[in-house]
Amino acid sequence: METSTMTIEDGKVVTLHYSLFNADDGSEIENSRETGEPMAYLHGYNNIIKGLENALTGKAVGDEVDVTLSPEEGYGEYDNTLFQRISRKYLKHAGKLTPGKVVTVSTDEGPRMLTVLKVGLKTVDVDANHPLAGQSLRFVVQITDIRDASDEEKAHKHAHGVGGHQH
Repeated sequence: METSTMTIEDGKVVTLHYSLFNADDGSEIENSRETGEPMAYLHGYNNIIKGLENALTGKAVGDEVDVTLSPEEGYGEYDNTLFQRISRKYLKHAGKLTPGKVVTVSTDEGPRMLTVLKVGLKTVDVDANHPLAGQSLRFVVQITDIRDASDEEKAHKHAHGVGGHQH
Protein backbone atom coordinates (compact mmCIF):
# COMPACT_ATOMS: atom_id res chain seq x y z
CA MET A 1 0.00 0.00 0.00
CA GLU A 2 1.34 3.41 -0.95
CA THR A 3 1.74 5.94 1.85
CA SER A 4 0.42 9.36 1.05
CA THR A 5 2.86 12.22 1.29
CA MET A 6 1.66 15.17 3.34
CA THR A 7 1.59 18.38 1.35
CA ILE A 8 1.49 22.00 2.43
CA GLU A 9 -2.01 23.35 2.93
CA ASP A 10 -3.82 25.64 5.37
CA GLY A 11 -3.53 24.43 8.95
CA LYS A 12 -0.17 22.68 8.49
CA VAL A 13 2.98 23.66 10.37
CA VAL A 14 5.81 23.84 7.84
CA THR A 15 9.48 23.73 8.81
CA LEU A 16 11.98 24.98 6.28
CA HIS A 17 15.41 26.37 5.63
CA TYR A 18 15.61 29.40 3.38
CA SER A 19 18.02 31.73 1.67
CA LEU A 20 16.76 35.18 0.75
CA PHE A 21 18.38 37.19 -2.02
CA ASN A 22 17.88 40.60 -3.60
CA ALA A 23 16.56 39.48 -7.00
CA ASP A 24 18.03 42.49 -8.81
CA ASP A 25 21.69 42.16 -7.79
CA GLY A 26 21.78 38.58 -6.46
CA SER A 27 23.18 39.58 -3.05
CA GLU A 28 22.20 37.38 -0.10
CA ILE A 29 20.08 39.18 2.51
CA GLU A 30 19.41 36.37 4.98
CA ASN A 31 20.09 32.65 5.39
CA SER A 32 18.36 30.49 8.02
CA ARG A 33 21.30 28.05 8.09
CA GLU A 34 23.47 30.79 9.61
CA THR A 35 21.21 30.81 12.67
CA GLY A 36 21.30 27.01 12.72
CA GLU A 37 17.58 26.63 13.28
CA PRO A 38 15.08 26.07 10.50
CA MET A 39 12.05 28.35 10.49
CA ALA A 40 8.56 27.03 11.28
CA TYR A 41 5.32 28.75 10.33
CA LEU A 42 1.59 28.00 10.28
CA HIS A 43 0.39 27.88 6.67
CA GLY A 44 -2.69 29.91 5.75
CA TYR A 45 -2.46 32.33 8.69
CA ASN A 46 -0.45 35.18 7.11
CA ASN A 47 2.67 34.21 9.08
CA ILE A 48 4.86 34.72 5.99
CA ILE A 49 4.53 36.96 2.93
CA LYS A 50 1.69 35.95 0.64
CA GLY A 51 3.79 35.37 -2.49
CA LEU A 52 6.01 32.86 -0.71
CA GLU A 53 3.05 31.16 0.97
CA ASN A 54 1.36 30.75 -2.44
CA ALA A 55 4.55 29.26 -3.93
CA LEU A 56 4.78 26.68 -1.11
CA THR A 57 1.15 25.48 -1.29
CA GLY A 58 0.99 21.85 -2.39
CA LYS A 59 4.70 21.15 -1.90
CA ALA A 60 6.06 18.20 0.13
CA VAL A 61 8.97 17.43 2.47
CA GLY A 62 12.22 17.40 0.51
CA ASP A 63 10.95 19.76 -2.18
CA GLU A 64 13.10 22.76 -3.05
CA VAL A 65 11.28 25.89 -4.12
CA ASP A 66 13.10 28.70 -5.93
CA VAL A 67 10.77 31.66 -6.40
CA THR A 68 11.26 35.31 -7.31
CA LEU A 69 8.63 37.72 -5.99
CA SER A 70 7.79 41.23 -7.13
CA PRO A 71 7.56 43.94 -4.43
CA GLU A 72 3.74 43.57 -4.52
CA GLU A 73 4.04 39.85 -3.66
CA GLY A 74 6.66 40.60 -1.00
CA TYR A 75 6.78 43.56 1.36
CA GLY A 76 4.98 46.01 -0.90
CA GLU A 77 6.10 48.99 -2.92
CA TYR A 78 8.16 51.65 -1.18
CA ASP A 79 5.80 54.31 0.20
CA ASN A 80 7.28 57.81 0.48
CA THR A 81 4.53 58.87 2.90
CA LEU A 82 5.59 56.45 5.65
CA PHE A 83 8.02 58.85 7.31
CA GLN A 84 7.15 59.78 10.88
CA ARG A 85 8.56 61.79 13.74
CA ILE A 86 7.96 59.97 17.01
CA SER A 87 8.82 60.66 20.63
CA ARG A 88 12.13 59.13 21.64
CA LYS A 89 10.49 57.52 24.69
CA TYR A 90 8.82 54.95 22.40
CA LEU A 91 12.25 53.64 21.41
CA LYS A 92 13.86 53.43 24.87
CA HIS A 93 13.98 49.63 24.55
CA ALA A 94 16.13 49.83 21.41
CA GLY A 95 19.32 51.08 23.07
CA LYS A 96 21.62 53.50 21.25
CA LEU A 97 19.85 55.00 18.24
CA THR A 98 21.83 55.73 15.09
CA PRO A 99 20.67 56.47 11.54
CA GLY A 100 20.15 53.23 9.64
CA LYS A 101 19.39 51.16 12.74
CA VAL A 102 16.25 49.00 12.40
CA VAL A 103 14.10 48.88 15.55
CA THR A 104 10.91 46.96 16.27
CA VAL A 105 7.95 48.64 17.94
CA SER A 106 4.59 47.25 19.02
CA THR A 107 1.58 48.68 17.20
CA ASP A 108 -2.13 47.88 17.12
CA GLU A 109 -1.42 45.76 14.02
CA GLY A 110 1.41 43.84 15.73
CA PRO A 111 5.18 44.34 15.65
CA ARG A 112 6.48 46.84 13.10
CA MET A 113 10.03 47.42 11.89
CA LEU A 114 11.15 51.04 11.67
CA THR A 115 14.38 52.36 10.22
CA VAL A 116 15.90 55.28 12.13
CA LEU A 117 16.62 58.24 9.84
CA LYS A 118 17.55 61.05 12.23
CA VAL A 119 17.93 61.22 16.01
CA GLY A 120 17.01 64.41 17.88
CA LEU A 121 16.98 65.22 21.59
CA LYS A 122 13.32 64.38 22.13
CA THR A 123 12.21 62.96 18.78
CA VAL A 124 13.34 60.41 16.24
CA ASP A 125 12.56 60.51 12.51
CA VAL A 126 11.76 57.02 11.24
CA ASP A 127 10.87 55.30 7.99
CA ALA A 128 7.96 52.88 8.59
CA ASN A 129 8.45 51.00 5.31
CA HIS A 130 9.59 47.42 5.81
CA PRO A 131 13.36 47.36 5.18
CA LEU A 132 12.71 45.13 2.11
CA ALA A 133 9.84 47.22 0.68
CA GLY A 134 10.20 48.01 -3.02
CA GLN A 135 12.61 45.12 -3.62
CA SER A 136 12.15 42.06 -5.82
CA LEU A 137 13.10 39.09 -3.66
CA ARG A 138 14.31 35.59 -4.51
CA PHE A 139 13.68 32.84 -1.97
CA VAL A 140 15.36 29.43 -2.19
CA VAL A 141 13.53 27.17 0.26
CA GLN A 142 14.08 23.56 1.35
CA ILE A 143 11.06 22.01 3.07
CA THR A 144 12.25 19.85 5.99
CA ASP A 145 9.00 18.95 7.78
CA ILE A 146 5.21 19.25 7.53
CA ARG A 147 2.81 18.35 10.33
CA ASP A 148 -0.73 19.04 11.39
CA ALA A 149 -1.07 22.14 13.56
CA SER A 150 -2.36 21.68 17.09
CA ASP A 151 -5.63 23.32 18.15
CA GLU A 152 -3.56 25.69 20.31
CA GLU A 153 -1.40 26.73 17.35
CA LYS A 154 -4.50 27.39 15.24
CA ALA A 155 -6.05 29.41 18.09
CA HIS A 156 -2.84 31.45 18.47
CA LYS A 157 -2.45 31.68 14.65
CA HIS A 158 1.26 30.70 14.67
CA ALA A 159 3.57 27.71 15.06
CA HIS A 160 5.02 26.78 18.47
CA GLY A 161 8.25 24.96 19.34
CA VAL A 162 11.59 24.84 17.52
CA GLY A 163 11.74 27.52 14.82
CA GLY A 164 8.30 28.81 15.80
CA HIS A 165 6.99 31.09 18.55
CA GLN A 166 8.17 30.52 22.13
CA HIS A 167 5.68 31.47 24.84
